[in-house]
Amino acid sequence: MSVSVKLENITLSYDRHPAVHHLSGDFKSGSLTAIAGPNGAGKSTLLKGIAGILAPEEGRIVVDSSCAGNIAYLPQAAEIQRDFPLSVEHMVSMGFWQKTGFSGHITHALREQAREAIDAVGLRGFESRTLDTLSAGQLQRALFARLLLQDAKLILLDEPFNAIDTDTTLRLIEIVKRWHAEARTVICVLHDFHQIREIFPECLLMARECVAWGASKDALHPEKLLKARFFQPAYPDHAEPCEEHA
Repeated sequence: MSVSVKLENITLSYDRHPAVHHLSGDFKSGSLTAIAGPNGAGKSTLLKGIAGILAPEEGRIVVDSSCAGNIAYLPQAAEIQRDFPLSVEHMVSMGFWQKTGFSGHITHALREQAREAIDAVGLRGFESRTLDTLSAGQLQRALFARLLLQDAKLILLDEPFNAIDTDTTLRLIEIVKRWHAEARTVICVLHDFHQIREIFPECLLMARECVAWGASKDALHPEKLLKARFFQPAYPDHAEPCEEHA
């Protein structure tokens, strides 16, 4: 099986304080992987590294040529500016930017595609609503509609089901399953271990370093979860190799 993303002994830091430390492994093409771990474990930082937002201080992140420039990244809801005067349809249509450029013309055919994506996430009738009038769940649905239009090979989701209602969560989970069925590579930061075990075949359990990486039922074994929970803020020069990827 080919590899979409390869991590080669990477360290990602903020102001030279490591948030991800000596992490190696790979995400196979078409895989559906959850990233789990305690708060401060480096999960969101790792997604930013893969997305190209944060450069490694050490090591390399290698994205396969089929995915390079074709990455869809959804940050945590708290990082999204909601007071900008955009309509749902306008924001969703930004998913076409690779086809049109950020200021490109949206044709009638593209507008119909945008409305189909809005309908697919359950927001029909919300096209003209501005972002500041949406609930947390409605905004997340709109953001998923934009991801649908990006048509990316590599999809990065940072806590996409956090603080949204059950109906929205179930609808968005179906979209994630659809992406997996289409052989896209999906990497998702999650805190809900039940969701991971039920939906995500693979899991990277990390605590700045790798604790375990492999089948979710194995990576989330109670002994490994306990090890992740009590991770240390200080590091040796070289972390131990990941148990599943050594």
